[in-house]
Amino acid sequence: MLRKLLLWGALTTSFATSAWAATYDLPHEGSSMVGHTQYHVIEKGETLANIAKHYDVGFLALMAANKGVDPFLPQEGYVLTIPSQVILPDVPYEGIVVNLAELRLYYFEPDSGKVHIFPVGIGRIGRDTPEMQTVISQKRPAPTWTPTENIRQEYRKKGIELPAVVPAGPDNPLGEYALRLGYGHGEYLIHGTNKDFGIGLRVSSGCIRMEPKDIEWLFQQVDRGEKVRVIDEPVKVALEPDRSVFVEAHEPLTRSDGSKKSLAMPMELKWWMDEFNKSDTKARAVILAQNGVPVEVVAPDLKTETAEVN
Repeated sequence: MLRKLLLWGALTTSFATSAWAATYDLPHEGSSMVGHTQYHVIEKGETLANIAKHYDVGFLALMAANKGVDPFLPQEGYVLTIPSQVILPDVPYEGIVVNLAELRLYYFEPDSGKVHIFPVGIGRIGRDTPEMQTVISQKRPAPTWTPTENIRQEYRKKGIELPAVVPAGPDNPLGEYALRLGYGHGEYLIHGTNKDFGIGLRVSSGCIRMEPKDIEWLFQQVDRGEKVRVIDEPVKVALEPDRSVFVEAHEPLTRSDGSKKSLAMPMELKWWMDEFNKSDTKARAVILAQNGVPVEVVAPDLKTETAEVN
């Protein structure tokens, strides 16, 4: 009973003290994992949407980590896994990196040794956010919105006639801050929102959407010319210094034509496991499960740890 009470206290305390859970020190050399898994005991009246918002994790990410939980009427007392441990994408640790597959934005703060991780909304099916390497070309506080004719037609079908230009203010879906990307004709933005739902989902017309507090913070940190990389990496692998191996797999995005990227064992991981005679059974199971949290698929090499200590 005492153990149960202590566990309860630890879980509820993590909910109250997680305000800065999205900022991490970069891992030591040879490691690519940050953060730690948190847990949350569901209280009466809570939904996955408001829990995700509190921990600053994506709605779909929280659902993937807790498959089978009703997102609107979760069972009171159930212990949720909060996906706040992350394998960093296999890219240079610089600028802004958006991994579409996990609906996350990474900002590698220069000269600080820190990475900031935020949930984002991305383009819905048919309005896919493209992969790209670009830069921030413009910073726009209090942006206006000029909807395209296609978007205005979509709204007309809903009985809404949009003006040619939507002024800044509470009715502007871009929110209070926007970062224009240099890709294409400048039609893609990283911006806020005036809605209370949609972060961590595929809901936009192709832009990258952030929580108002998150975009406000990011807007103050970056300058024009900041590097931006948008990738689609549903399977991430971490080979840690103790020779343990973790795999993090996300459900691949549905493309405009209805197809999905086929997930397979990364070739580098397969070669490593074959060379050291490691079973790939658990890694394959993680890739099939696609629960979006890092799972240890190879245990640490105790001989290596002992040799380092000696």
